[in-house]
Amino acid sequence: MYLCFIDESGSPPTRQTKSPRPYFVIAGVIMHETQWHGVAEDLRRLRAKPEFNVTGEIKWRFFGNENNDRHNAVRHLPPAARDSFRAQFFEIITRRKSVRIICCVTRIEDAYRQSHVAGPEDIYHRTYAAVTERFQYFLRDVGRRCGDKQIGIVVSDHRGKNQDDLLRSAHHGFVDEDDTFTSKHPNFVETVFLTPSHRSVGIQFADMVAGAVGRAYNSGDPRYARQIRGSFRCDASGAIGGYGLAKFPAGWQWVPPGGGQAP
Repeated sequence: MYLCFIDESGSPPTRQTKSPRPYFVIAGVIMHETQWHGVAEDLRRLRAKPEFNVTGEIKWRFFGNENNDRHNAVRHLPPAARDSFRAQFFEIITRRKSVRIICCVTRIEDAYRQSHVAGPEDIYHRTYAAVTERFQYFLRDVGRRCGDKQIGIVVSDHRGKNQDDLLRSAHHGFVDEDDTFTSKHPNFVETVFLTPSHRSVGIQFADMVAGAVGRAYNSGDPRYARQIRGSFRCDASGAIGGYGLAKFPAGWQWVPPGGGQAP
């Protein structure tokens, strides 16, 4: 069985809100059930290194040099050590060739031009749908290669009771119902599993991936996204567009903010 851990970067704004972040990102980290213990053990060892001695949850926003939140697990580390920890954190998944990243980047302004998008939860659900579609395609492709149907479960970050209930409903719609905008997911079992991020190693990796991709698109800083580029689901030529990296709505063109570089 494959697990897809999902988390987002930021929150989608209302239609009336002018957000400083024009792009919303949801990322998924896919691993086979047998890989989880190795990933978790490698993270435990990384935390315990004398030069880091990190306890607590790992979150993308904690790595900002100005973030001194009392819950910040890397608060005690100087900037260079934070960068080193983050790089080694990403290496835990990038050195495992079978771990795959999938992601959807939503351009918020264009999303609100869609007739089926009325508010933030619609943006969240459509972005989520694109990620779960790529997970379904991944399971289908693995099944074709090994000659046996592959099963998957989605594990997502808990946000709040009302938001969680809406996501469960949307998830079952994507899996069970015919829909104009999404495809069915016949390789999924059960519902989406929701858990607080501090309780889930996998979701912490998804949070960091989403943060790296979000920074690339919203700030024009691709340094961290490039560290994980090789782990994205891709086609035979290595292209990730449409395979490991989806866009919602399809077709928008990214313009680097402030003269930034392409992710």
